Amino acid sequence: MSDSITHLPAVSAGSRLSGREAENLACRHLRARGLQLVTRNFLCRRGEIDLIMRHGEYFVFVEVRLRNNPRFGSGTESVDHRKQKKIIIAAQYYIQLHRLDQAPARFDVVAIRQGKDRLELQWIQNAFPS
Repeated sequence: MSDSITHLPAVSAGSRLSGREAENLACRHLRARGLQLVTRNFLCRRGEIDLIMRHGEYFVFVEVRLRNNPRFGSGTESVDHRKQKKIIIAAQYYIQLHRLDQAPARFDVVAIRQGKDRLELQWIQNAFPS
């Protein structure tokens, strides 16, 4: 598991990011680090995957979590075992649907915490096993 934290200036004073804006920020951050966007917001009966990207030979299934209030735990803590299972099942369906069973896959989490004057973006590669 690889983990990196990036600090960014706040969007604007007093303003809060929406979930969509957090996904856009995460996507830009990952693209700047060499990942290629395949699709966004893949939805099936079993669940949703925020971002599906390519990183070298890997298909990367990315969960984006936004936290404005640390009282409810961090974004990474919110990707509990139950949420991981839903993401894995949705990813398995995506892989089967697109006949990608030979391609390696991994699961990343991008957690964004919004403070008064800055954003903290934490990218965890290989955040949980498939």
